[in-house]
Amino acid sequence: MTGTAPAPSRTLRRRAATLVGEVFSPGILVTGALPVVGWGGTHSLAGAGWGLFAALFCAVVPYAAVFAGVWLGYWNDHHIRDRRQRTVPFLIAIGCVAAGIAVLALLGAPSVVLALVVAILVGLVSTAVVSRWWKVSVHTAVAAGVAAVLTLTYGWAMAAAFPLVALVAWSRVELEHHTVAQAVVGVLQGAVVCAPVFALLR
Repeated sequence: MTGTAPAPSRTLRRRAATLVGEVFSPGILVTGALPVVGWGGTHSLAGAGWGLFAALFCAVVPYAAVFAGVWLGYWNDHHIRDRRQRTVPFLIAIGCVAAGIAVLALLGAPSVVLALVVAILVGLVSTAVVSRWWKVSVHTAVAAGVAAVLTLTYGWAMAAAFPLVALVAWSRVELEHHTVAQAVVGVLQGAVVCAPVFALLR
């Protein structure tokens, strides 16, 4: 025997953490938040439709590029856990979101949807800059940003989403993808950087 099998409780925690990381991944959260905020900000299905359209630029196309890069062997996994591999995916995402802002503005999208897309762009740029030197958690940044934006859109009843942010942070640390500090800074970045931009522009 060359190793010790992990304890059942440890295995269960890691499986749960993996599930949390996938279910509440940045792409899924952004895709879900955009139509929900679009509907909440306009009280119309049209607003939700604009949010879904914006999700093409903010999540669908960037993540398709990431999965294609993983399949081609450019990156190790779709979460880009190796910080050194994050530059190109960030640049692709920034380009897609910037293009989305231009298209949405040209087509007359609701201000609340446009505000959230701009906030996403600001969050991407700030995270990309930090990631050049330090592996901040994108999962917790997006989770915190989404929770804050939902609270701004629907009121304090949506503050119930913040325990989910803590759950996401736990999953990243449990899987040893991030340190506690990296998870906490991600939370602060999402709440302090993205949310104020959305609040100012909506």
